[in-house]
This record gives sequence, structure tokens and C-alpha cells, in this order.
Amino acid sequence: MNAKRPLIAVLTGAGVSTDSGIPDYRGPQGLWRKDPSAEELVTIGPYRDDPRVRARAWRMRLETGALAAGPNAGHRALVDLERSGLPVRVLTQNIDGLHQEAGLPARKVLELHGNTRETQCLRCRVVGSMAEALARVEAGEPDPDCRACGGILKPRIVMFGENLDPEVLGQADAIARACDLFIAIGTSLQVFPVAGLPYTAVKSGAKLIIVNAEETPYDVAASEVIREPISTSLPKLVRRLVVERA
Repeated sequence: MNAKRPLIAVLTGAGVSTDSGIPDYRGPQGLWRKDPSAEELVTIGPYRDDPRVRARAWRMRLETGALAAGPNAGHRALVDLERSGLPVRVLTQNIDGLHQEAGLPARKVLELHGNTRETQCLRCRVVGSMAEALARVEAGEPDPDCRACGGILKPRIVMFGENLDPEVLGQADAIARACDLFIAIGTSLQVFPVAGLPYTAVKSGAKLIIVNAEETPYDVAASEVIREPISTSLPKLVRRLVVERA
């Protein structure tokens, strides 16, 4: 171990939640590989400008049942890591809230892309309930609007084409610089600026472990690359880390 503070930073992507029934985007069975046009459903320009895109997006949210999904063994393994007493911070690209539902304290989870359990109006910025909006879709509204001003509703997430919150990104960067171990799990590490966090960590002296089904641009910089399914490999990795760092 180097002389840095023994902090474990964990970056999680969509692959962590696939065993909860939430499809990823770029993986072998990813949503965009099956239907490349689905990318526009989470891209701000098409979403804002085309009511047909919004109607497709609302149908997708209703049909995938993201709000009904529960944590899986991968989420629970990270809870075990945190409860072991080791200092852990989870930086997640996921918008499903399953890390917190599994039992991670909210203060130890940094949601880089927001949370789909809430909606936000593009015009007045009022925040509402995703469950309420989906109930309206199920009742027959193809594109539910804002109850307050009639504006366009979107999930309270960062869509493609939108900038990440600079304060949130700054916190993530600080964690990457401070950690002595950075674990990237279930993420393709292709979308910047979040994809730059492993580089920041390694440049600052941290060890890098990658757990992902497919190759990533950072595999060559990792001290360990794990290709096994996350729900089985992550619990094993956590048990090993707890022993090694006891």
C-alpha cells in the first residue's frame, strides 16, 4: 500500500444493475446494441424537441419497471465492504438508487448522473415523483407534462448532451485523487468526464481494479481485471479485500 489515505473508491456503471433486471446500454446484451435508436431516448436534444421521442421514452420507463427493481448480490457486496469498517465511497453512474436501497448510507454514495426516482420540469425546474408520472402514463397519457406549468417533464438525471453538475464532478475528482484503491465495476469507461476518474486515481498513485464483462480502455493500466459475472465475482473480491486490509 502506498502512503496515501487508505480510501477505497468504487465507480459503478450499468453492469452492476443488470442482475436486478435493469438493462445496460453498451454491453453484449445492451439496449443500444439491440436498438441503436434507443440512445435518443436519453439524449436531451431529441427528447426536448420531439414529443414522439418522449412518448417512446415514457413507454420504455414503464415497461422496464426500473422503479420495481431491487438490489442484487453486487449491490449487497458493496454494503458488506462498507460495513466492514473500511473507508469506502461509491461513485455511481447509475440512476436507479439501488446502492442506497441495499443499505449503503446516502452520504457515501455520489450519484454522478442523478436519480430516476424523481422527475424535473425543463421549464420551471420543479421536482416531482417519477412514480406519479408513470401512473399517468399507465392511465393513458403518452407524454405527461408538468403539473405546475405545463412544461416538459424528464427524469431528474443528466441526459446525454447535458453537463454534469460541476460540484458533484468536483467531489468525484477529489475522491479519485484521495483513494489508494479505485475499483471500476460494470462500466465501459467510454463516457467522459466520468471515464477520466480512473486515470486521475492511477495518476495520483492508486491501484486500479476493473470488473467488467468486456474490455475497457483502462485494462492495460489495471493491476487486476475481472471478467466473471459481477454478482459472483464482486462478493469474492470484497471478501478478499476485507481480509487483506484488516
